[in-house]
Amino acid sequence: MPLHFNLFLYLCPKIKKHIMNLLGWIVQAVDIINDYLWSYVVIVLLVGCALYFTVRSKGVQFRLIKDMIKVIVNRPIYNKVGDDAEKSADTNDGRLEKIGSFQAFAISLSSRVGTGNLAGVASAIFYGGPGAVFWMWAMALLGAATAFVEATLAQLYKRRGKDSFYGGPAYYMQHGLHKKWMGVLFAILITITFGMANQVIQSNTLCDALADASGIEQEWIGIVLTAATLVIIFGGITRISHFASIVVPFMAIGYILLSIVVLIMNITEIPDMMALIVKNAFGVDQAVGGMLGTAITQGVKRGLFSNEAGEGSAPNAAAIASTSHPVKQGLLQSLGVFSDTIVICSCTAFVILLSGIYDSGRDGIILTKYALVTHVGQAGGLFITAAIFLFAYSTIIANYFYGETNIRFITQGKTAINAFRIITGATVMLGSMVTLKTAWSFVDLAMGMMTLVNLVAIIQLSPKVFALLDNYMQQRRQHRDPVFKRTMMPEIEKDIECWEE
Repeated sequence: MPLHFNLFLYLCPKIKKHIMNLLGWIVQAVDIINDYLWSYVVIVLLVGCALYFTVRSKGVQFRLIKDMIKVIVNRPIYNKVGDDAEKSADTNDGRLEKIGSFQAFAISLSSRVGTGNLAGVASAIFYGGPGAVFWMWAMALLGAATAFVEATLAQLYKRRGKDSFYGGPAYYMQHGLHKKWMGVLFAILITITFGMANQVIQSNTLCDALADASGIEQEWIGIVLTAATLVIIFGGITRISHFASIVVPFMAIGYILLSIVVLIMNITEIPDMMALIVKNAFGVDQAVGGMLGTAITQGVKRGLFSNEAGEGSAPNAAAIASTSHPVKQGLLQSLGVFSDTIVICSCTAFVILLSGIYDSGRDGIILTKYALVTHVGQAGGLFITAAIFLFAYSTIIANYFYGETNIRFITQGKTAINAFRIITGATVMLGSMVTLKTAWSFVDLAMGMMTLVNLVAIIQLSPKVFALLDNYMQQRRQHRDPVFKRTMMPEIEKDIECWEE
């Protein structure tokens, strides 16, 4: 055997060892930063903004639920429109592929409804105890107001593209705050968070579940998943929107129905389970979970990863919708937070807590899977495998869309977009080979930084949202289907590209 080949075999294990050691040190440093970032900065700002937006909007996420339902089923708030607006101010001009409110809602929901609902909730319970579930609920109820604010801003400042509308935090930072540098910073952060870090988690969870069910090595599953992802993302936003609008309702309804069956089977245990959640949330019974601070931190972190309220991701999807008033899409995004956390995350939490194995030492998707197996047998394991495939795959597609939208903010070059598509495929493949714990560390750091930048922006722009809400409510009181035109806000009319007469 040639000498250089023997030398190569000798050096490979040593090189791999050094790389793994370096990665270990990096992860430790990232974990230290995450502890400070989430314990003292992000949580305080998230809760503060959610409370402020809830009070300032007079609880918009609660008092306009009826309007949310009407918008999602494409019914007018009132049949009458204004005398000067016989049609929507945001109609399709013939050049754009019209994407309805529901399709835009489905894209954002397909990102929200992912492994965070299955593996993320399980990890929150594993590290923070049952009390983490309570804090997930609390942040969802309040955070829905934050989701309303950021989605409404995305609609207000959206731009007109060749095939569809587009927009998001980077655009309202540039055109609303007139801070291009801030928009570029956010675009970079969201591209790293969703286009890379989050994709690793989605891919890792999906491949782990399929490998456990089939016995096939994760790397081979990763190859197939990568190919399937590239087929969709090279098809463009129209294909993404149609895909999401079909898959998301199907996977969510199926999972909810199975969870209802589990609740019925364990109906006598529900009061004890609820008591366990509340006691653990306030440190009354910490024998079954972590410290109080850990329960709060895990609830907020995993809740944010799941519902994305305030993170700045969902507004990218909210901006593409054709609607008559920005507030309508803001209401839909609030509904998305409720759908994700209050409904779907609760399903996972109930399945795990009622199984009695939540403190067995299992984590992530494996805990969720075996909890379901405990209730309904091996069929539950097969169902959760299929569910994680649909949940994770649709999230991978939606995450890619968020990254592409923000790359287009930085550059319009096709080369950059195509390069990002290839990177997405490579990242999905990488997810089949790394550990979940390492992926969570980097996601928490990127997600925290991205959320901070977005919250700072929407706090400054929130007066525009409240003015829009007043405009919406005024038309509503006149029993009109609200319609917005940019001339209604002359002070910022020059900053708004859409919403013409």
